[in-house]
Amino acid sequence: MSTEIRTRFAPSPTGFLHIGGVRTALYNYLFAEKHKGKFILRIEDTDRSRSESRYSRAIMEGLRWLGLDWSEGPFYQSERGQIYEKAIRKLSEEGKAYRCFCSPKELAARGREAESRGEPPGYDGRCRELSSSESGRLEKEGRGYAWRIRTPESGAISFDDIIKGNITVDAATIQDFVLVKSDGGPAYNFACAADDSDMRITHVIRGDDHISNTPKQLLIYRALGENPPRYAHLPQVHGTDGKRLSKRTGAASLDEFREEGYLPGALRNFLALLGWSTSDAQQIFAPDELKEKFDLSGVGRSPGVFDMEKLRWINGKYIRETSPAELARLAAPWLLRAGILKSPEDIPERIIEALALEKEKFSTLSEVPEKIGFLLRDDVAYDPKAVSKRLEKDGVIDILTDIQNLLRETEDFSRENLEDIFRSYVEKKQLGAGKVFHPVRVAVSGQMKGPGLFELLEFIGRDKSVERIGYALKEYVK
Repeated sequence: MSTEIRTRFAPSPTGFLHIGGVRTALYNYLFAEKHKGKFILRIEDTDRSRSESRYSRAIMEGLRWLGLDWSEGPFYQSERGQIYEKAIRKLSEEGKAYRCFCSPKELAARGREAESRGEPPGYDGRCRELSSSESGRLEKEGRGYAWRIRTPESGAISFDDIIKGNITVDAATIQDFVLVKSDGGPAYNFACAADDSDMRITHVIRGDDHISNTPKQLLIYRALGENPPRYAHLPQVHGTDGKRLSKRTGAASLDEFREEGYLPGALRNFLALLGWSTSDAQQIFAPDELKEKFDLSGVGRSPGVFDMEKLRWINGKYIRETSPAELARLAAPWLLRAGILKSPEDIPERIIEALALEKEKFSTLSEVPEKIGFLLRDDVAYDPKAVSKRLEKDGVIDILTDIQNLLRETEDFSRENLEDIFRSYVEKKQLGAGKVFHPVRVAVSGQMKGPGLFELLEFIGRDKSVERIGYALKEYVK
């Protein structure tokens, strides 16, 4: 076995990459990086009827976006026929594999017969002892055939799973399974084991739904005379309801999380915690910390819990640690669609300043246009609830008229000076601060939430603030 750590991620291009698969890719990547090894990408596209190149492209684009750069590959199983031909030839010559001429129809009929007798269905070994002359005759007659492996009739197949511990299976329960299908294509377990062997994979890190495949792959390794890799079977990912992920609890594709506005670093951070933890339960990691701290010993046996609120919290933390200028670049696609930005190459300083004011409130990039739009648009959209709660009150007309006059006469429109003006007014009129601050906020922004009032006024500027208060007095204050 190679002394260099070599892991692989081997998705099937039959659909888009979902969270469980992304976590598997991340763990393989982090384990290889931790040990200065290699992370290999293999596309398992032997299912010709369901595999599509668009899914292969989406998988690779998603991994690149997430920052999971592979060391070798992508390797496509559909292009590795020589590897499988060489392996099956070796097994055939050594009597470890044989031709099976049973048709699918015959196999199904015999399975039904076995069930009617109360026996488990499955292959009955009909072709296992065919003589070479009989096998040759059937082949000359044009009978199609598959290749099956000769499995042991007794004994045990054991392996020490890095996460699950020792797993032992009675070899007699594994019937002679197909290595190469009758159409000439390799079966999943055969292609997987042959590729892992050829690529010198040292650690197979994958979901525990593959545990039933491992004994079969170990038999193939044994038949090939190769040393198998170490196996680590990851627990499944469940929703907060304790059940398998659904659309409601997070079973979305990687593209959907990207489109929603999650940052790659935040998603990596979150996914790493789906079943793994450090001894001190650290939650937020700097860019290179995951590579340094990740280890399979920290992976538990219980299912990881996908908590959307936790993902939003982590993403918000990453957003707040991003500079306003970089945040503007990242949010450009959403700002373009909202009509706030005209060109991603030319981001006005005004947008960057608006982001600096509001970035504490973002959980995703998709929220950016809504939360800064009111700062940048000329027209104010007044929230009816805000108007009813803050403007349609006794005394508001006098307060807004006074504030409008004070602002009109103010030369220094800095947030510090504005605060002094407002505090003096509140004290002079013997009013609660909220009675003044709240209606002014709604008058100039149309809503009850946003940045601090004085930062808001400074950003909007004197002329526009005075104009908006005048508009609110005319249209909404009774």
